[in-house]
Amino acid sequence: LLRSYAPAEIFACGETAVLLPAGAPGKGESTGEKLTLLLCANASGSEKVPLRAVGDSPRPRCLRGVNLEQMPWSYRAGSLAGLTAPLFAEWLREFNEGMRRQGKSVLLLLAKHEAHPYLQLSNVRMVFVPPAAALAQPLDRGIASDLKGHYRRRLLRWLPAERGAGQPSLLDVLHMLAQAWGDVHPGLIASCFRAAGFTPDASAEAVSLTSAPGLLSREQLERDGDPAGADGDEGMAEGEDAGELAAVPPCPSEREVWRSLATLRRYLECQATSPDLFQAFYELEDAVHMVSAS
Repeated sequence: LLRSYAPAEIFACGETAVLLPAGAPGKGESTGEKLTLLLCANASGSEKVPLRAVGDSPRPRCLRGVNLEQMPWSYRAGSLAGLTAPLFAEWLREFNEGMRRQGKSVLLLLAKHEAHPYLQLSNVRMVFVPPAAALAQPLDRGIASDLKGHYRRRLLRWLPAERGAGQPSLLDVLHMLAQAWGDVHPGLIASCFRAAGFTPDASAEAVSLTSAPGLLSREQLERDGDPAGADGDEGMAEGEDAGELAAVPPCPSEREVWRSLATLRRYLECQATSPDLFQAFYELEDAVHMVSAS
């Protein structure tokens, strides 16, 4: 069956859970502090389906005013047990519609579970992996744990003083999870599929994971930020006097920069016309983190 599909057409999906920070606003009135994440990616690592998060609160206050249709993640309210069969069926239909628009017919591998109903779909062939099989789900081979590691790293670098806020809200966490999902390297995903045996050629060598895409090195930032060289006086135009230099605005503080980024993010949350805009914003935010850390 696997040989009938290219690695880019073989998908696996499954759930994992992450904890919200203690005291995070937007969790609703329940005592639950857990988000269930539905992860889905293909065997080549070339396509990661946007995260679907399931939480306890049906109408989180922090999501009011957000254009939810254009976010690089989606949120649904479920039961304390996590993902339910109706929620999964909704996601399956959306996934199938996405494949139909791309003109692709794909294989979807998943564990048999009461929350995973079988649907006859036009562009997605669902295959349940037997629970007694020796092969483990690719997500359990390291994809989910790598996502959680990136999420914890982003939680630890949350800077309340600079951002003018306390604990990150549910909305902040959803953005961090989307960034963490983007941090999962395609080579790692492909390696996990091969380790689980879910590729036509499971003996291929794993792709090197030494480089992380989307981040600028310090040398690149220094080079891009000062193309004319390190000596600022050499770049002064002829006839420029001290009065003109005095008109140059002072360098903003880190707190001002983070507040400006928070304002920009809120504008995009309300006005964004495509989830791709947030990918550019996430890269900008990571670049600012790199500059401030150096």
